Parts: sequence; structure tokens; C-alpha cells
Amino acid sequence: MTHLFLDCQYGISGDMTLSALIDLGADVSYISEQLKQLPIESFTMDVSTVNKKGIAAQRLELKIYDAHPPHSHNHHHDHDHHHHHDHDHPHRKAASILEMITNSRLPLRVKERSSAVFQVIAEAEGKIHGMDPEDVHFHEVGAMDSIIDVIGVCLALESLGVDKITTSPVPTGYGKMKMAHGLYPIPAPATAEILKGVPLLDFHVEGELTTPTGAGFLQALADEYGYLPARTIKKIGYGAGCKDFEHPNVLRAILLQEEYDPGQEIISTVECQVDDMTGEALGYVMEKGFAAGALDIYYTPVTMKKSRPGCLITVLAKPKDARKIEELLLRETSTFGVRRTAWDRKILARDSKEVQTPFGSITVKLGYMEGQLLKAVPEYEEVKRAADANNVPFMEVYGAAQEAATKLL
Repeated sequence: MTHLFLDCQYGISGDMTLSALIDLGADVSYISEQLKQLPIESFTMDVSTVNKKGIAAQRLELKIYDAHPPHSHNHHHDHDHHHHHDHDHPHRKAASILEMITNSRLPLRVKERSSAVFQVIAEAEGKIHGMDPEDVHFHEVGAMDSIIDVIGVCLALESLGVDKITTSPVPTGYGKMKMAHGLYPIPAPATAEILKGVPLLDFHVEGELTTPTGAGFLQALADEYGYLPARTIKKIGYGAGCKDFEHPNVLRAILLQEEYDPGQEIISTVECQVDDMTGEALGYVMEKGFAAGALDIYYTPVTMKKSRPGCLITVLAKPKDARKIEELLLRETSTFGVRRTAWDRKILARDSKEVQTPFGSITVKLGYMEGQLLKAVPEYEEVKRAADANNVPFMEVYGAAQEAATKLL
């Protein structure tokens, strides 16, 4: 599994992130070819090496061409990525950017990640300006710049095959800065809003160290926050910001090697015990639990206080469904509290095949570990049907199906 650690000790912006990922080895031509399928102005994208206080880093160079180039010898305007420019670029609404992503032919994970980033930025801007997030206009950052930065970063993550993202605590900088609406404090109100729930770093520097786009990546893409995990470092990339400070204005991106076992996963176990419910009510809870996405549910008879016979309800679920299961147990059972723990579980890779037996064809569930077949289990309902139809004992049909399955492999 590929694990990316973003070291944002000096802050983070959209172009710094994209340059750092390109320095790590993300393919620039893949990124720009995918972006060029989108209905946006034409542009060229390049990186060059710059030196930031003794650190060689990649710097994004973006040229955006006007939708209608002026009739002159100069058919494009050449602006640095970081300058605020307010030319004839359409001011795009958040809703139309999200719609453009949904309707695009971008890879699925790129669509999910980039939509999540635009969503958190739009919600923050909407809250600050007192408007519906859908109607937020991307003009402060320059619509084209943010589209290229956000979708570009998500394409770079795809190009590097990143599965997991951890980011360090981040500084915001302090002071004031001029924006379209007037003089604003740093962090800008939208940046501060986006950073809710993200650990901040105390690094006292005048100026904007973290932009709304950079904050959007931390909020929407990070799986966890913390310091450099104890893993093996595979590769390091440096992305340069446009400003010069007393410190190296760079973002460090580190690719780590995670030992990845495809059969290993974490599941949540939610449980409670009750001593005052009928069997029918418990049956109903089980039905509702499976409908809510539980992986497995089982009941264990237990003896509770005052020697009362009771029932321990145990539900196994994916971590993302655990809260739903907790609410279900609190709502549908007589308990006043539920417990949740995380369990490591190892599962076999599963497949199913139809096998031919003297009693007809029967589906068999196969279990593999690292490509080696360990289990072949005939499907109960099909064995039962064949046993009834042929008027032979269940175990005879079951044995025949199992034998046919082991021959198959």
C-alpha cells in the first residue's frame, strides 16, 4: 500500500502540493492530458527547479490562455501561477465545477477526491459570505488556478497510486492581506473555517502560509494527522511556494512503504447485553442490523446481575457503518449504552464457481490465501435443493460438490 506523508511545517498551498507530487514522480503529461479533456481554458503546465533557502524544489509554471486571445502578436498572457488575475476567465460557481467533475471521464477516485476538496472549500466560503455553498464563486483564488491545482493534485495522487494520506500539523501565518473584498486577517476567514478539526502548528511568521486550497487538501484528503510515521521512506519530493520567507518556503512530500496485506482489515465490533427483551424483539433487531450493513450479528446467552439470564448482542461492521449500528442498538433494544472496539481481521480472498455433480450443477464458494485455494464450500441452498430433487441425503450431495470443486483446481 502506498502511503503519502505531507510535511506541512512551512504551510501548504495548491501549487506547492502539485509541484511536490510531481517532484515525487507523478507524471506531468498524464496530469495535463487528463485535465485537457475538461471544458476549461487552454493552458500549458510545466515545472522548473528553484532554490528556496538552500533547498532545490520544483516550482509549478502554469500559462493560461484567454478564451478569446486578443488579436495581436502576443496570443497568450503569461502570468505567474500565484498572481491574482481577474481577466476574462468565467467566474465559475462551485455547483458548476462539481457538475463538470461528475460529468467528466476522470478516474473514479480522482472524481471523489477532487469533489470532496471543492465541497469543503465551497462550504467554508458559503458560511463566511452568508450564501449557499452551491453559489460560491471561485474568483478569489482564480477559478482556473484552483481547478488545475485541485484536480491536478488528485490526478498526481492517482499517478503515484497513493492509497493513504497522513499530514503533519500546519501553521497558518499571521498578519493582514489584501483580498478582493478588502483587508483580511491571516488566516483568511475561509482558510480558518476549512482548518476546523485539523491540528495547527505554532510557527510565528508574518504572511499567508496556508491557502484555502492547501487547507482543503488537509481537510478533505487526509486519513490521519500526525508526525512522520515509523515506516520505511521510499522517496521524497519538494514543492516550492511562490513567496520568499526567512525559512525555505517548501512543502515536503514523502512516500512511505506500508506493509500491505490484502486480507488484513480493521472492523468495528459493537455490543451490548440485555435481560428484558423477548426473542421476537431480538429477531427484529437482527433483521434491522443486517439491513443497516452489519457484516455479522450473533447472540450469546449470558448470566447477568441478580442471576438473570440475558443475551449478549454482538455486531461486526465496517468502521464507517459502526455509528449507524450503535444508534440502531440504542434505538431498538432496551440497553442504555453500547461498547465499540476495533478488531483486526484477516479474511480469505473469495470467489465462487459452478461445479457439475451427478445431482446437477452446484455453486461452490472458494477461499484463497495469497493465491492458494484453502476452502471450497458448497452453497447450502443449492445442495438442499438438489438433495430434495434427487431424494438423496444432504451430505451425499455436499460431498459430491466438494469433490468436484477440489478437482477443478
